[in-house]
Amino acid sequence: MSVQRLSNIAARRIFLDRHALLEVPQGPADSNSLLGLIERLGFIQLDSINTVARAHDLILFARKPRYRTDDLKRLYEQDKGLFEHWTHDAAMIPLAYYPQWEMRRVRDAAKLRKQWRNWRRDGFEEQLQTVLDHIRANGACGSSDVGKGEKRGSGGWWDWHPSKTALEYLWRSGALHVVRREGFQKRYDLSERALDAQVWATNKAPSDIQTIEWCCAGALDRLGFATSGEIAAFWAHVTAAEAKAWCAEALHRGEIEEIEIIGADGTVKRSLARPDIGTDQATKQSAPNRIRVLSPFDPALRDRKRANFLFGFDYRIEVFVPETKRIFGYYVFPLLQGERLVGRVDMKAFRGEDILRIRAIWPERGVAWGKLRQTAFEAELERIKKLAGVSRIEFEDGWLKPSMDHQFG
Repeated sequence: MSVQRLSNIAARRIFLDRHALLEVPQGPADSNSLLGLIERLGFIQLDSINTVARAHDLILFARKPRYRTDDLKRLYEQDKGLFEHWTHDAAMIPLAYYPQWEMRRVRDAAKLRKQWRNWRRDGFEEQLQTVLDHIRANGACGSSDVGKGEKRGSGGWWDWHPSKTALEYLWRSGALHVVRREGFQKRYDLSERALDAQVWATNKAPSDIQTIEWCCAGALDRLGFATSGEIAAFWAHVTAAEAKAWCAEALHRGEIEEIEIIGADGTVKRSLARPDIGTDQATKQSAPNRIRVLSPFDPALRDRKRANFLFGFDYRIEVFVPETKRIFGYYVFPLLQGERLVGRVDMKAFRGEDILRIRAIWPERGVAWGKLRQTAFEAELERIKKLAGVSRIEFEDGWLKPSMDHQFG
């Protein structure tokens, strides 16, 4: 039996379509529109780095340029359309998916007790009831409101005081709910009090089997095509073995099939997809030619190996790389144009100076950075400076760097 094969351009288009990057970025950024977008993506990753805009804001802005940071805050805090928990990292997730996180909360409850004891977060278990009692009596609180008198370290995750660790544990395991952020610091309340009464009353946890089905089917539909490992990694709920078993059963039922994907370098990779993937309408649609700045944590780029295979774009974030060993820079943004990742830019908003400063641009190999591309990039900068909260743009001397072959180890 022959195996269906997708060309590289068809695979790119399907992948970009599933990540809401194939159509022209436009439309309102009201709560209903944003919620629909986040449901389409599955979730958006949270990150505190704010060199231009925070990751979650830039993810939404790349798809809806009318978006401003208050739009997400309103959807989250006022309209209660989202909740915070973990996928592969901290994320905002549609509230309708809350029951599907019960398996994760139960698994986290067992896993984190063991892990955090091993990481010597001494005394956090003794503070669990104390923290719950404090919140029950005083309402939503942050880590600075509990653990008075406890030794406090740097504030990094590796150096939490015991009551901060208790807060995080109670949140991850479900007793607490993050209700808002103040200066990006979480405020926690009792889940039974924070969640809408109807949501709480109808929060009947699905079985593990139902959750695994929901996770695997939802991951595949949002990726377009994937291996069982990529399916497992999408929500980071299910194990590799659970995803592999689901794929085998779905293949047997005829719900998915094996296909071949041609990579950017011409290599072929086996994958899994729905049987109608070859007639997907996205394969006939060209992406808009405008340039878009993507967050390093954009869902289309989260799987670095996949981005390299599909687009020939070898990327890593160098935040944790010593400055002398960085190839590009501390926080460099990928640039998407049409169906190609055409370069990366090192830029930062200096809000005290009211300037978005462009330090360097590296075009990808084979990409000519001519007048038309520069004009398209400047048009994107004009849009993005509003999100960054500045009014002026400045290019440093020597900003255009030569294309270079690079391969991260």
